[in-house]
Amino acid sequence: MFSKKMLIIIAGFILIVVNIMGIAVSLKAKNYSIGGDRVTLYLIGPLQESVNYFIQSMRNIWNHYFFITSVAKENDRLLKALNNERQKSNECKELFLENSRLNNLLNFQKGLSSQVIAAEVIGRDPSPWFKTIIINKGAANGLKKGLPVMVSEGIVGQLIDISKHYSRVMLIIDHNSAVDALIQRNRTRGIVKGGEENGNCFLKYVLRKYEVSIGDVVVSSGLDSVFPKGSLIGNVSKIVKTGSGIFQEVIITPYVDFDKLEEVLIILNPSKVEFEIKK
Repeated sequence: MFSKKMLIIIAGFILIVVNIMGIAVSLKAKNYSIGGDRVTLYLIGPLQESVNYFIQSMRNIWNHYFFITSVAKENDRLLKALNNERQKSNECKELFLENSRLNNLLNFQKGLSSQVIAAEVIGRDPSPWFKTIIINKGAANGLKKGLPVMVSEGIVGQLIDISKHYSRVMLIIDHNSAVDALIQRNRTRGIVKGGEENGNCFLKYVLRKYEVSIGDVVVSSGLDSVFPKGSLIGNVSKIVKTGSGIFQEVIITPYVDFDKLEEVLIILNPSKVEFEIKK
């Protein structure tokens, strides 16, 4: 690619050559004809006009090229600035959401009489048969198997595996989980089991003679010595009474959205916690 200076030099050189040729023609014309100046003008004029047109065209092309290059650079700069602003905006939004979640946990913690430890969810079990999560706290933080894990919305699960700095939590929607529970309205007891395909739970062993209504709040009974009495679990979303049998099938929708868990609380001495919450 020729530089602007090189193009001007070439055009100037062409113009000089043309002018020299014009002078030579002019001199010869004066020797042979009285109208030599007219002949010279006739011959040189179009050539000079062509040279000038060529130089102007080259200048316009070069200026247009530099204009496009300048616009492209400015566009890249503006796009980079826009992406930086988007990143900053997203970081601010994430900080706001995290602060909101932590405030909810803090307010929930203030209502507990037990010592608790906050932890961050750093992984999930990829297997479709098990519903577990990994948190970033372990034995070094005083955790041990069986401790309950909760959030402000309700029960999450309990610790089943512990390493020095990490722990595995079995969620209450896992088919191996079991929570002794009761209907808050009339104190009807049952066992909350996981295993529902859509993330719900079953309230097992509820006798048919007991009244259960859609929307009833289900809380932990505290009789399993794992979860504090009165801890929220969910509400009744479906009731099935078959033609035979002594139990009715009750399906519960948990209050906790397990797909959106990011921070949790582990209760270190759940036996000292007892509370009653009405949803």
